[in-house]
Amino acid sequence: MTVTAVSTDVVGELRRVGVVDVDDSSLTRALYSTDASLYRVVPQVVVRPRSVEEVLATVEACRVTGTPLTSRGAGTSIAGNAVGTGVVMDLTRHLNRVHEIDVEARTARVDPGAVHAVLQKAATPLGLRFGPDPSTHTRCTVGGMIGNNACGSRALAYGRTADNVVGLDVVTMAGEQLTLGRGTTTSSPTLDALRDVVGADLATVRTEFGRFGRQVSGYSLEHLLPENGFDVATFMAGTEGTLATMTSATVRLVEDPPVRQILVLGYASMAEAADDVPSLLPFGPTACEGLDSRIVDVYRTHRGTVPDLPRGQGWLFVEISGEHPAEVADTVARAARAASAVDHRVVTDGGEQAVLWRIREEGAGLATRTLPGKALSGWEDAAVPPEKLGTYLRELDALLRQNGLDGVPYGHFGDGCVHIRIDFPLDADGGHQLFRRFLVDAATQVAALGGSLSGEHGDGRARSELLPLMYSGEAIGLFERVKAVLDPDDLLNPGVLVRPAAVDADLRGPESIRSPGREQLSRRLGLRLLHDDGDLGKAVHRCTGVGKCIADNKGSNGVMCPSFQATRDEKDSTRGRARVLQEMIDGRLVTGGFRAPEVHEALDLCLSCKGCLNDCPTGIDMASYKSEVLHQSYKGRLRPRSHYVLGKLPFWARVTSPIARLANLGLRTPGVRSLARWVAGVDQRRSLPMFATKRFTRVARPVLEQGRPRVVVWADSFTEFFSTAGGEAALRVLDGAGYDVEVLARPQCCGLTWITTGQLDTAREMIGRAIEQLHPYVAAGVPVVGLEPSCLSVLRSDAVELVDDPRAVDVAAGVFTLSELLQRTDGWTPPDLTGTTLVVQPHCHQASVLGFEADMAIMTATGATIDRVSGCCGLAGNFGVEKGHYEVSVAVAEQQLLPAVRNAPAGTVVVADGFSCRTQLDDLVSVDAVHLAQLLDRRAAR
Repeated sequence: MTVTAVSTDVVGELRRVGVVDVDDSSLTRALYSTDASLYRVVPQVVVRPRSVEEVLATVEACRVTGTPLTSRGAGTSIAGNAVGTGVVMDLTRHLNRVHEIDVEARTARVDPGAVHAVLQKAATPLGLRFGPDPSTHTRCTVGGMIGNNACGSRALAYGRTADNVVGLDVVTMAGEQLTLGRGTTTSSPTLDALRDVVGADLATVRTEFGRFGRQVSGYSLEHLLPENGFDVATFMAGTEGTLATMTSATVRLVEDPPVRQILVLGYASMAEAADDVPSLLPFGPTACEGLDSRIVDVYRTHRGTVPDLPRGQGWLFVEISGEHPAEVADTVARAARAASAVDHRVVTDGGEQAVLWRIREEGAGLATRTLPGKALSGWEDAAVPPEKLGTYLRELDALLRQNGLDGVPYGHFGDGCVHIRIDFPLDADGGHQLFRRFLVDAATQVAALGGSLSGEHGDGRARSELLPLMYSGEAIGLFERVKAVLDPDDLLNPGVLVRPAAVDADLRGPESIRSPGREQLSRRLGLRLLHDDGDLGKAVHRCTGVGKCIADNKGSNGVMCPSFQATRDEKDSTRGRARVLQEMIDGRLVTGGFRAPEVHEALDLCLSCKGCLNDCPTGIDMASYKSEVLHQSYKGRLRPRSHYVLGKLPFWARVTSPIARLANLGLRTPGVRSLARWVAGVDQRRSLPMFATKRFTRVARPVLEQGRPRVVVWADSFTEFFSTAGGEAALRVLDGAGYDVEVLARPQCCGLTWITTGQLDTAREMIGRAIEQLHPYVAAGVPVVGLEPSCLSVLRSDAVELVDDPRAVDVAAGVFTLSELLQRTDGWTPPDLTGTTLVVQPHCHQASVLGFEADMAIMTATGATIDRVSGCCGLAGNFGVEKGHYEVSVAVAEQQLLPAVRNAPAGTVVVADGFSCRTQLDDLVSVDAVHLAQLLDRRAAR
């Protein structure tokens, strides 16, 4: 990795003044080169301060060297206000604590990098909550919310972040530390100068600012009026890090009403839904959210079941909250009668409500997949007074059609705030000019309606240049004079709000890259990348930076992203890896193509779990991208030892099978065992799995009776050569369910281990043979049951990416998990396991590719008490046993799986269908986990 000469001065100064975590490597600069916006700005250096003292030292180093400074929270900014050309200061890595909650005062004191969800978790047991709740609440930071003046769905009830700021500790670029608070007076020459600037033009402030709740664009100067108490703490919310650097925040907490109901109203169009908003606001909703039907369709297709919704092409989710169920129900009924919807439904079930809010929260990611072309941000946060919202949506739709564009609107309709993703053709000739022209015209529309260019995301690089369309020259001049008081050298987040960068400068994405390198890197790929037209650039730019991969997934049934959960390092997140791959495609910062060290370092701790394929709203598939990188990097070259052994494990297992007893004896012998680990590239702390002394297909006996439906059991290599008990149990269970059970005598390997190590040419041949073998059964309507989730997921998902064969599509639809087949089998019931406790670890590919609903339904029907574990076991095939991965593998297991097993009561049965999961449990805690087939095997129980 390279280090830039231009950063040498500031890097040296940062280290001289005692800042420890200073990183100007090309890898880290790539990780922080963008946020969740359309903009790419490569920093000189990234700093992750460990204390307030290091924040102050960073500010001083930037002042002395004249280096721009951009503060960054979770990096989920859609407006481009978390990227910068100088020092990017990541406040989430170390300054992330909730220091104090004062229940009596109903306040919390937090670090700027404290995550919203962490604050909520601390406040909830006390009967309190932080009111604003952006859709990114699982990972956004309180400091970032203050910087943007974020609002979220429930701002109707709890206000904007600005309304919930009690006090701030900040430092100016001159090094002056200020303690700001409502109702308090701070003696400061800087604040005196600020008071004078505002006092000199009170008329402009009183007439142009604070006109409606979601007027977030520009500086909120109304808070500095004398009649508002010259409230600098509240004013700082929404200044986007351009005036001072925050070191601590005290925020207001509120009580959370115990009763919630959602009135879902269906409309023929989103504009008609907007027309109805004013008639609903008198009922005092906690939230009033708009959602386009296309977003729901994407969720239903890619993510799972959606609760029943009323008829319509667009909906309002109107949440009514209160203390008493009867009062809430009465208010909901009156609101339903007042509405002009074509249909409605009241949702009272907490589980259904959670799904509806999840769909709404993931709108930013889901919306990118709703249009034939990629739907982009760029004009995603305008707000108008709610009574003008219907007019705005109709005018916006006309402007879209006039420019040959389409968009998917959603957002905080109760506040008049609209989020939208638009299919800007940035890769077409004139695409950038169209983008700019549209933004200017849209901003003009909003200004004419008395609206705000930003309703909660801030202006950033996306809208700052457009502010003169909304504000008078006098107001723009005020912004400049305020900036001159607090940041006279323009070092804090330059290019934002004052002296802004052009809205079409520094655009990122494959649409903005027309380099020979991009074409070369997408040529002759090993994978077809069907959903991205065979274009690796499009594939890796699916990541928009919404950052769900950096959220804590405990209790969510999510998998993404196991290594980040263990290390908390940006390079180990799905987003971080995507950023590095994007820079590889770009070719300016990461210059080595597939073999670039930055790329391999970023991908090294990817477990190929495919968690992102399901959990990421944009549909990133990092496991496939890693396979492609390994395929291209080692094509015709010497590979790591583990690729030749672990990457070809089914081959070696087949060769070894006739002498399994002798091989097992050798693997138990200390010297031989150590040598075997070294040859295979396995960490010496790992045990080695024993080979089955008899192959599954040699001991399995077909169960055939006249007249019963047929089923074929496809024995994967792990069931065949290592763990046969699950296969034998599956035969008995299927027999008991009334099937004639056939077993393939010589089942073809799916090539899984070749895929994960990037040996795609061989994998393609192997999966082709497996399809050849299985297709006749599938074509005849005979279900094929697979027992190892990772291998079955190859047939379901990877096969069509490797081979251009219509039979692969048929096979993908004709193979089933054991639970899927049993669930649709008439008359079959599971055994009664009442009184039994189960700890259930879904294999990552079950959770991400196959689906785990059928498994849970069957286990629930047994009457057992179930503790379903979220996340990954940490072994993940060859990953966890490879040298260099042991610590992370164990750390991943310690996130959720191992604590669940240790805390389980005596007699608990651990269920894990994945061979890797069972191996990890046996290796780390000496627990013999069972396959679902073994759990359901009545005959074995007898």
